[in-house]
Amino acid sequence: MTSPDSLVIPSPHLGPTARPQVRSTMRSTTPYSEVGRRIDALVRTANVPVVRASSVLFESLAEVDQALQDTARGVRYATTYGTGGVPTTMALMDAVAELEGWGAAPAADRAGPGTRAALVPSGLAAIALAVLAFAASGDHVLMPDSVYGPGRALAQGQLARAGIEITFYDPRIDPAGLAQLMRPQTRIVYLESPGSYTFEIQDVAGLAATAREHGALSMIDNAWGSPLHFHPFEHGVDVSIVPLTKYWGGHADVLMGAVVVTDELWPTVWRTVRGLGLCVSSDDAWLILRGLRTLPQRVAQHEVSAIAVAQWLQRQEGVVRVLHPALPDHPDHARWRRDFSGSCGLFSVELERGLEGQVAALVEGRRHFGIGYSWGGFESLIMPARLHGLRTIEPWAGGPLVRLHIGLESVADLLEDLEQGFRAMGSAPR
Repeated sequence: MTSPDSLVIPSPHLGPTARPQVRSTMRSTTPYSEVGRRIDALVRTANVPVVRASSVLFESLAEVDQALQDTARGVRYATTYGTGGVPTTMALMDAVAELEGWGAAPAADRAGPGTRAALVPSGLAAIALAVLAFAASGDHVLMPDSVYGPGRALAQGQLARAGIEITFYDPRIDPAGLAQLMRPQTRIVYLESPGSYTFEIQDVAGLAATAREHGALSMIDNAWGSPLHFHPFEHGVDVSIVPLTKYWGGHADVLMGAVVVTDELWPTVWRTVRGLGLCVSSDDAWLILRGLRTLPQRVAQHEVSAIAVAQWLQRQEGVVRVLHPALPDHPDHARWRRDFSGSCGLFSVELERGLEGQVAALVEGRRHFGIGYSWGGFESLIMPARLHGLRTIEPWAGGPLVRLHIGLESVADLLEDLEQGFRAMGSAPR
C-alpha cells in the first residue's frame, strides 16, 4: 500500500496506459508546521519585538478555563486569542497607561489610582469607545462646541441613532454654567482642551469636579497635550482619549487610538472593547512603541519651532490674530500656564475678512507645507478650517481661519515658504 506521504509522479516518457512511477521517499510534512516555534534561550532586545498571533495555545483545558475568566475580567496580560492581546500590544497598553496616567511622576508622587489603557484602530474609534462604554439609550452627554469635527459627526449621527442625546456647550463655560446644563440623565461631560481649530483652553479641573458632583463622568480628548504637557487624571478627569496617531507615532505612518481610565472604570471599558471586537495589529503597536522612544525630543522641537512661526505670523499684514495658547495675547493664556507644562506644533491663524478668496494662494504651492489632515507627524501641514456647521453655540464670525502644524523642518525654510505664500495671497485678485 502506498504511504500517505508518497508522491505520485507520472513520467512524460510513458504511454497513456503505462502505470505511473511511485516514489515513497518523501519525508513527513509535519516538521514544516512545528519547527522554530519553541525558543529555549530568548534574546533580550532593547525594544519589544513584534509578536503576530491570532491563535493562543494552552497546556490544558484547566488553563483555558482560567484564561477565559481572566480575559473576560480584563486581568492584565490575560488573553485567549489575538484580539485579547499579545506581548507587543500588551507592552503598548502598559506604556500608554503609565505615560498618559501619571507621566514621569515618581510613584511616590502619584496622588490617584492606577490606570489602564485600551487600544483601538483610530482616535475617532477611541471617542466612540469611550462614550459607548458609559452611555446608553436615554442618557445625556454634554460636549463642547469646539469638539473635533468627526467627534461632532459621531455625536449627531451614530450616538443620536443609539438614543444618546447630545447638548453642545460653550467651551469657555465656567463650572456654575455647566451645572445649569446638568440633568438627572447626564452621564458624561466631554472636554477638549484646547478646542479643535479655535484653541479654547477649558477649566478642566473645575468642569470635572462639577461633573462628579452631579454623578456624571468626565472625559477629555487630550490630543494636543498628550502625553507630555497635560495629565488629565491630575485634574480629576475620569477618562482620557488619546489619538496615538499623533505625536506618539510621530511619523505619519500609523493610525491608532487609546482610551485610558482608572482601575475602577477598567472593567466597563474592557467589556465594551471585547463586545465590539476592537483590537489593533502588533505591527502598528510596535510602530507606536518605537515612536514614543523619541517623543520628548521631537515634541520639544515642534514646540520651539511652532512658537517661532506663530510669532512671525503675528507681524504679517493680513493677519488678525494667531490662536496659540502659549502666546501671551491668547485669551486663555493664563489658564494654559496654570494647567499645561508646554505646547506642541499645532495652532491656527485668523486672516482679515475679505481674504476668503485668496486663502488658496497662501495654502497651495508651498514647498515645505503639505495640504493634509491630521498632524503630529514630522511634517509641516497647512489646511483652511471649514467651520460651517461645526459651531452651533457661537458660530464662527471671524475672518478665514487656517490651521498649521509645524513639523521638524528648519524654521528658516518654513518662514521663507510662508513668506512666499503671503506674497502670493497679496497679489491674488480679490
